Amino acid sequence: MIELTIDNGVAEVVLNAPQKLNSLDESALAELEKAYDDAAAAVSDGRVRALLLRGEGRAFCAGRDISNVVPETDDAYSYLGKTVTPLLKKMSAFPAPTFAAAHGACLGVGLGLLVATDVVYVAENAKVGSPFANLGATLDSGGHWLFTERLGAHRTLDLIYTAELMSGAEAVASGLFSRVMAAEDLLPFTREKVGRVATGATGAFTASKELVTNIRDQRLGLWTAMEEENVAQGDLCKSDDYAEGFKAFQEKRKPQFKG
Repeated sequence: MIELTIDNGVAEVVLNAPQKLNSLDESALAELEKAYDDAAAAVSDGRVRALLLRGEGRAFCAGRDISNVVPETDDAYSYLGKTVTPLLKKMSAFPAPTFAAAHGACLGVGLGLLVATDVVYVAENAKVGSPFANLGATLDSGGHWLFTERLGAHRTLDLIYTAELMSGAEAVASGLFSRVMAAEDLLPFTREKVGRVATGATGAFTASKELVTNIRDQRLGLWTAMEEENVAQGDLCKSDDYAEGFKAFQEKRKPQFKG
């Protein structure tokens, strides 16, 4: 159900099980991990400089595939802690910029996929929240962190207790994701942005990705973060892309970055 294509420096990973709203079982998660591994290998050999994640059909991803789960014997910790979390860590650490185009249901593990992606664009019809109150379960895959970080404790618990869902427009207005647009515009818009980034200075982008991750996860203060910026810039100034960027600016032309 997971498809990977590589073209013009962009790896496009597609969740392609529309009949079940792209919900994910252990097998699908293993396929997704392999797609990211293959795309990362293509970064190493210069064929990929950005990645796009999307879903086919009416939804981005409705979460875990629970159609065959037997609740009396289910080991939710094993599914989440030993399969989902390692995958999300790998996605978050992908060695190039990552984007997601999300529409329809973005729930549970599907929401986690977005948490692990650098830039998320959503359709107006996106549905984001915590439906788990109806299952006797709790929000997972980083959802508590995302909501508490961006929405605060009161709004987070409101969404969890009521199981009410936010639209794409509400999610962007609340600071959860980057941009919102009509569903029919989402994929072409995202592909254009990803294609543009794939021609950019990949080393500089990944340096910023690491800086933002450290600021978020290590709660860096201003001066510590500034010193990390200084170190990153010092490393970048030795690169071919740095030299090309400055030379192109001085010559008043568009840079030709190698990534």
